[in-house]
Amino acid sequence: MNLILIVEDEEGIARVLSAYLKKAGFETLRAADGHQALELFNSSAPALVILDIMLPGMDGWDLLKIIRSKSACPVIMLTARDDIQDRLTGLDGGADDYMTKPFMPEEVVARVNAVLRRRPHWNDGGSKRNFGNLVIDMAAKRVYLNGAEVALSPRDLSLLLFLSEHPNRTFTRDHLIEQVWGMDYDGSDRAVDLSVKRLRQSLSHWSSQTGELRTLRGMGYQFWLSE
Repeated sequence: MNLILIVEDEEGIARVLSAYLKKAGFETLRAADGHQALELFNSSAPALVILDIMLPGMDGWDLLKIIRSKSACPVIMLTARDDIQDRLTGLDGGADDYMTKPFMPEEVVARVNAVLRRRPHWNDGGSKRNFGNLVIDMAAKRVYLNGAEVALSPRDLSLLLFLSEHPNRTFTRDHLIEQVWGMDYDGSDRAVDLSVKRLRQSLSHWSSQTGELRTLRGMGYQFWLSE
């Protein structure tokens, strides 16, 4: 699984990215617009998507929503838009990283490797954990709610599984960054807040009588289960 889908309408940028990624051992596909990107995404099952925002036809925001509705494939946003609100919109929408143009191709490769190294922390014991109508299949690495699979990004899945392995314990943002994002993560701890927000939205139909993701003001977050 070393195929990278580059979604970029500027051919020169796409060529540079492709050359550096191939040098690093990856295979690449390039899409010049959102609709072509969606077709290639569905047919090729890439390991990661590098996604520009300003695209002809379907923009990067809409494409990110579609990808997140069906897949946990990592996505790195790459765009000339460096406004903080755009960055938060991307992260809140499920992007795994966000880079602005101009960029150093070597840094893009490094970010790709860093995102792909962030594997969910789970126990491969082969058992299913049942929390009421929420089921976490440790062997299949999947989450089900009311019998339907929940599509989560690798980062969000990693956070959920880490918290679920330690029910009713409270973890600070710094602790979660270290345990889930990894020591090489150099972004803001706001990423934890955004990840929890996305998880709450994805698990909005989880029975509150069974459990919930709780915020303890000034302390951190907790995978709370009723006694």
